[in-house]
Amino acid sequence: MRRLIASLALIAAPILIANQTFAADPPKPPAGAAAATAANAAPLHGMWLLTDYPSQTVRPGEVSTIRFKLQNAGIAPESLAVSVDGAPAGWKIDVMGNGQPIAAAMAPTNDSVALQLRVEVPKDAAPGSQNIVVHAKGATQSIALPMTLTIGKEVPAKIAIKTQLPSLIGTPKSSFDYTLSVTNESGKEMTMALAAQAPGNFQTTFTEGYGTNEISSLPIEAGASKDIKVKVRPPSDVKAGNYPVLVKVSGQGATAEQKVTLQISGQGQLSLTAKDGRLSGEAQVGKTSDYTLIVGNDGTAPIENVEMSGSVPSDWKVEFAPKAIQNVAPGEKREVKVSVTPSDKAIAGDYVASFRAGGRGDSKSADFRITVTTSTLWGMVGIGIIAIALLVLLGAVARFGRR
Repeated sequence: MRRLIASLALIAAPILIANQTFAADPPKPPAGAAAATAANAAPLHGMWLLTDYPSQTVRPGEVSTIRFKLQNAGIAPESLAVSVDGAPAGWKIDVMGNGQPIAAAMAPTNDSVALQLRVEVPKDAAPGSQNIVVHAKGATQSIALPMTLTIGKEVPAKIAIKTQLPSLIGTPKSSFDYTLSVTNESGKEMTMALAAQAPGNFQTTFTEGYGTNEISSLPIEAGASKDIKVKVRPPSDVKAGNYPVLVKVSGQGATAEQKVTLQISGQGQLSLTAKDGRLSGEAQVGKTSDYTLIVGNDGTAPIENVEMSGSVPSDWKVEFAPKAIQNVAPGEKREVKVSVTPSDKAIAGDYVASFRAGGRGDSKSADFRITVTTSTLWGMVGIGIIAIALLVLLGAVARFGRR
């Protein structure tokens, strides 16, 4: 019996040990616990000197600009003296802020201050790498930013230019505005000359981005891009068609080109004059006088639904034949008869009538001077009345003069 009990104990022991081992394993954390821990971590506090490129290339005999910033994360602002250690002999390194040399900087809470290193390398600088350290020190803060400056070869000048809308549609009266992005892909700042090759009598002007002042050149820092606007005005008599304009940007031996296109649709242009060229005529009171007008199209596209209208003095009448012209083709001239009837009560003298031709897309008006005269019959009647009056007067004098 004792042996049986001992055997059972030996068999049960591993089972108990296995259960104890399983129970002793730590429980797995619930899903998302690690993310919650990271989210609950305390935010960073302090001051830093930061730069995107702590190791850069500079060139002998040139001035390079290196951007960095003083970052404040959640602490009170403090004035920090800024200096540079480790500048090689003959090198000139200045700390700049907003284009001016500075000796100290202060970053607002949870904000940063943009700074630059102006590095002037002597022409005889030996190849190799130089280590410098930018320091920012204050009453409670002391920060360092180590940087490596390597003497390198000059990168050839390179310019890139592009536009999202290289082709625009309009009429001869339109102004075509193209926005182009110019990138300086060189290792230093360049001043780029702007030019455009356009068809004859086309006018081209350049402005910077959203500016209004005309420019002929543009400075762009190394690796930076700027937008320019090219405005092209075609001559008013240009014919319909596609017209290319070549925009050129050049600097320090590098050139980039971008072609833009003006798609000009035709546009009609009405003209209105008298057949004999004189915008004047004569008329009699109460009688209709006819004049001949010439409606023309000096444009590059047909003008449809041209209607004639006129403005004359009160109680006058004006009629056109034809009243409407269905279509006037480019270069075509059409005759229109206009009949004007002065009022019966009109007084002799000069009057102005305004005639207008209006079609789809354009209109034209002209003032017409009309000299109104009275009828010759009334003149003869008047003379007769005067003669009769004289005869009556003479008879009276003769009769009563004898007494």
